[in-house]
Amino acid sequence: MSLISVKNLRVAYGANTVLHNVALHLDPGEIVTIVGPNGSGKTSLLRAIIGAATPASGEINLRPGLKIGYVPQRLHIDPTLPITVERFMQLSNTVSRAACKTALVAAGVPDLLKRQMSQLSGGQFQRVLLARALINQPDVLLLDEATQGLDQPGSAAFYQQIETVRQDTGCAVLMISHELHVVMSASDRVVCLNGHVCCEGAPAVVASAPEYRALFGTGTGGALALYRHDHDHDHDHDHKHAHSHEAAE
Repeated sequence: MSLISVKNLRVAYGANTVLHNVALHLDPGEIVTIVGPNGSGKTSLLRAIIGAATPASGEINLRPGLKIGYVPQRLHIDPTLPITVERFMQLSNTVSRAACKTALVAAGVPDLLKRQMSQLSGGQFQRVLLARALINQPDVLLLDEATQGLDQPGSAAFYQQIETVRQDTGCAVLMISHELHVVMSASDRVVCLNGHVCCEGAPAVVASAPEYRALFGTGTGGALALYRHDHDHDHDHDHKHAHSHEAAE
């Protein structure tokens, strides 16, 4: 059974329809990345899944009892606010120090527990947000461009950590990203969105799909081979074909 299943989804803000006829599924243990140009409805889709946006029509089904961890695009904290990483992680969770430590280890930053949030680098801050999302041992991680503002090595390291989390915990990952070269190495499946699902499938196949190239060009192809991880090849036999979707008018 899929952890998340979206069917015929339409999301509108007033008279402006941002998503229409969207279908998506996320199965246990897989990493699925949503790509698309600005204004393509990527964040609206995630917001609809977590219940922060109300669909105009369609269905969103979550497996009963599903636990979701959410890593936002950015989070602004007053730099003058004296708050440690431990206290920050406990703001919306009644959790022990041991649980905080375990989550920080999983996020790859085991030594930040007593650090002030205001003293963290951008990469460390995002790792703390990841740890906060992991603290309740979610079945699914949702990431909304969680590496925005990080440099390329920082982004690559963050996505490698996501792969480690998936391997260690078995949680599935649904993420939005604009960093195509990294996405193509970190994903089992890619969904190309532009108000509707243009194409989807294994990363290498989507990268060569006409619908994808119409949006992004062909520049990602060379970077794809450079950033491939071994785990991708294990999944290629399951996703040999990209599925193209015509826009539903």
